[in-house]
Amino acid sequence: MEIVLSTDRMGMDHGSLKCDNINGSNILQFMKKHQIATYQQLLQKSVENIAWYWNAVNEDLGFEWYNHYTQVFDSSEGFPRTKWFLNGKCNIVYNAVDKHARNHPDKIAYIFENERGISKTISYDQLASEVNSLATALKHAGVKKGDTVGIYMPMIPEAFFSMFACSKIGAVHATVFSGFGGQALCSRLRDCNAQILITADTMQRKSQNIDLKERWTKALEGTSVLKIITVGRTDSYNGREIISYSEFIKDYLGISCDTEIMDSEDPLFILYTSGTTGKPKGTVQVHGGYMIVSGQQTSYLIDMKPQDVLFWYADIGWITGQTCVVYGSSLIGGTALVYDGHLDYPDVDTWCKIIQKYKVTIFGMAPTAIRNFMREKTSLDNYDFSTLRILATTGEPINKEAWLWYFENIGKKRCPIINLSGGTEIGGALLSASPIISLKPCTVGFPVPGFDVDVLDNAGRRTRRGFLIVRRPWPSMSRGILENWNRFIETYWSKYGNEVWYHGDIVFVDPADGLWYILGRADDIIKTSGHRIESTEIECAITSHSAVSEVAVIGIPDKIKGEYVTAYVVLKKSFCKPKIKVLKNEIVKIVEDSVGRFACPKNIIFVEDLPRTRTGKLVRRIIKAKVLREKIGSQDLSTIENPESLKYIVPF
Repeated sequence: MEIVLSTDRMGMDHGSLKCDNINGSNILQFMKKHQIATYQQLLQKSVENIAWYWNAVNEDLGFEWYNHYTQVFDSSEGFPRTKWFLNGKCNIVYNAVDKHARNHPDKIAYIFENERGISKTISYDQLASEVNSLATALKHAGVKKGDTVGIYMPMIPEAFFSMFACSKIGAVHATVFSGFGGQALCSRLRDCNAQILITADTMQRKSQNIDLKERWTKALEGTSVLKIITVGRTDSYNGREIISYSEFIKDYLGISCDTEIMDSEDPLFILYTSGTTGKPKGTVQVHGGYMIVSGQQTSYLIDMKPQDVLFWYADIGWITGQTCVVYGSSLIGGTALVYDGHLDYPDVDTWCKIIQKYKVTIFGMAPTAIRNFMREKTSLDNYDFSTLRILATTGEPINKEAWLWYFENIGKKRCPIINLSGGTEIGGALLSASPIISLKPCTVGFPVPGFDVDVLDNAGRRTRRGFLIVRRPWPSMSRGILENWNRFIETYWSKYGNEVWYHGDIVFVDPADGLWYILGRADDIIKTSGHRIESTEIECAITSHSAVSEVAVIGIPDKIKGEYVTAYVVLKKSFCKPKIKVLKNEIVKIVEDSVGRFACPKNIIFVEDLPRTRTGKLVRRIIKAKVLREKIGSQDLSTIENPESLKYIVPF
């Protein structure tokens, strides 16, 4: 891996890197097949002719259809109602499970391990058998094509069997993150009108048994759920039928189940957004479009091959978990490692041991996790990371110090970091680094091939720094917001008219090399002294201080300036705290030098922790609400992984 120091237009010294061994990458093989010389040429051709591109992706990945589609896409009813792979008949499970069980039955599909060190491997043949048993049982229980099944489970094998079984029979799975409390679960079950819930009684986190049953019994009130299938104890609850998972499938063990023939536009799953901008939205994915995009992103972005072992610490309740770990890995015919627990438990280096033990080749974790391990000063010299060839990260912008730590300490300066950015509504990533391009710290590379993205200012003019938008439809675009089409149009299709998708991210495109950077959310902009500045730009400057682990910056209303900057700072555990006044002055000086005097924080408050969503995103909106003494609803709190952190946010 070659490192060349350079300076970007944001005034930051960055290391530019390029992987030397790229000839075998999936995306490069695709380009050679179609006689495309450069990545930029691929990007251009993929958006100039999206029908050609997505059809070529389907052919390259070798997906099989019961009836091949007759038209790639149709936007005659407007971009928001675009249909994909018209008249095509398929089922994602056929390509993710059935095909591999037939062709490579002994190939390992999943490796499961938990905090107690108990592991289980599942071959594609075993996966197909387990999925068939549960699918047959669900059909005998009356579940039919189009019905919604709620899934509220930790990262255990039965959770994966449940998702595949639903998809196999044409039911729609609505997976809810197991870290959510009863109220968050109830609102989602009610919204998707699930009549069956597949769940577990308990899960273990850091040696503590967490009573999931207490949560879901309370959550059932006001929902349509009539039957509960649980991994664990069974007893009735308010007239609802509760049956153990093992009892539910015992009469159908070894029985085959036909895979339902689905239209390309038939719904596959409902997944709720993380809730950083208010009430979570139920997004809808379909069999055909999502199959193509999840395969594309897993194969071309993180370069997964059948021989790879993917360990991406992403829950099934979030889009990355669905796109890469559940469906993407299995569509490729590879092996995914699933850890049911915290990466730092039972030991702070548990994740290192797992990488070494299972010879992981592709590893991914969120920027928050990376910063936490930096903060712990974990010694990594004794671990063999030689099998790693790709690192990945997503969920929020990553700061330079965390990026370099990840690259140098985990990737040993030879593994490209595939930093992605997209969303639940996207069905994956819009922007991504690539193994075949030169990279710099923090960059999200370029637009993903096939996604016609651009940057506009408030007036709709193209700019280098502004709002991220998409000009043309793509196959995995959410088919609306569940039961709320008007909200879908208002949220995504109104700012620039009904044929431009407004994503809500602020981005910067470096004119020197064309690399893209995520600066933050549009609702995180601070307006001070006539200037507009993204929170993340100030945060990036502050985290460059050697004492700082993490920071959240918000704007506080001010009659003169409009807003003044306030920073909530978490210090590294190993840092010997100097005089607070000295440290504050140093931070202010860094912001002044890096961003400008207008952006210097008026208040710097040191805290033990900051509130974040279950996907690791800082929730500045709730921090600001707490500071301003605004009411924080229980729905907002349900999205926070660590609500106890709010006690450190003291109103002025």
